[in-house]
Amino acid sequence: MKVLRTLRARLLTSHLIVAAAGVVTFVVIAAVAAPTFFHGHVVHGGGMMGGSTVEIERAFDSALRRAFVVAIGASAVVAVVVVSFVVRRILRPVDRVRFATRRLAGGDYRERVDPPAEAELAALAADVNALAASLEATERGRMQLMADVSHELRTPLTAIEGFMEGLIDGVVPAEAETYASVAEEAARLKRLAEDLSALSRSDEPEGLRQERVDLGSLAGKVAQRLRPQFDDKQVDLVVELPALLVVGDPDRLTQVIVNVLGNALGNTPAGGRVTVTGRADHGRVVVTITDTGIGIEERDLERIFERFYRATSTRSGGTGIGLTIARGIARSHHGDLTVQSDGLGRGATFTLALPAV
Repeated sequence: MKVLRTLRARLLTSHLIVAAAGVVTFVVIAAVAAPTFFHGHVVHGGGMMGGSTVEIERAFDSALRRAFVVAIGASAVVAVVVVSFVVRRILRPVDRVRFATRRLAGGDYRERVDPPAEAELAALAADVNALAASLEATERGRMQLMADVSHELRTPLTAIEGFMEGLIDGVVPAEAETYASVAEEAARLKRLAEDLSALSRSDEPEGLRQERVDLGSLAGKVAQRLRPQFDDKQVDLVVELPALLVVGDPDRLTQVIVNVLGNALGNTPAGGRVTVTGRADHGRVVVTITDTGIGIEERDLERIFERFYRATSTRSGGTGIGLTIARGIARSHHGDLTVQSDGLGRGATFTLALPAV
């Protein structure tokens, strides 16, 4: 808005300059030409003293009209020159921006606009360059996603193909163990397909149900449902959650808690602990899930939310997009999911923060 106000002021100033140039030119030309024309009438009419008042007035009117005509023509020429200069100065960088946007629309995301001297148009060029950089990063992410999905699909498909070829050739015995291995790889493919579908919906607020949800109660129920898995792995699960009211989609929020708790369980060895707590904090509700697991290296703290990224220390056997889905859902609820860790062997804390009701 500030840039627009400044640009409006500059445009208004340029119009005033054009008008002022025309007025000044008109006044100067009229002031110079009128006496000259009047003097010519007097000389050609035989002098001032011999003429009547009517003749003098006629001479004055004629001189004034001629002076006005000349002044108007001169001021118009000056105004056109000034307008041409101003328009060229404004439109040249605008044309460069238009050219760049057309290149961006055509898929050339490397296009950039050189910032012009005018601060307002330089801000516009900077915005276009930021858009181009964002589109370029999105395109790189899309290509990387396709490569990652291809890689994730290739592994179980290769395994299934190997088992089937072995069964056909008689190299692999047709036993329950073989079929169980094939079924396991097929289930992995199914989980990947389901996770990819969830990922595509995770940051779409249009599909969210909007209702009052007690996030503390919801997280507590999820924890109780998953408790048998913690008991099987001999990981202690501690839940301390008060009532935490938010507005959102309970199914999607359940998926966030499931994904984060599943990640904590997968990376916490037997004898460890996972603690789920909650609190209200300055207009937000916060649920933290802290584990005493293997921890996260500093270089992996942000990348842990990238699609298919697995930290070097992780033990999780998932598809690698569970945390990506969880953060996408949190942000579609106008909140966020963050992580903190003091390093390897020191566990990790995931924090889900959402607007309070």
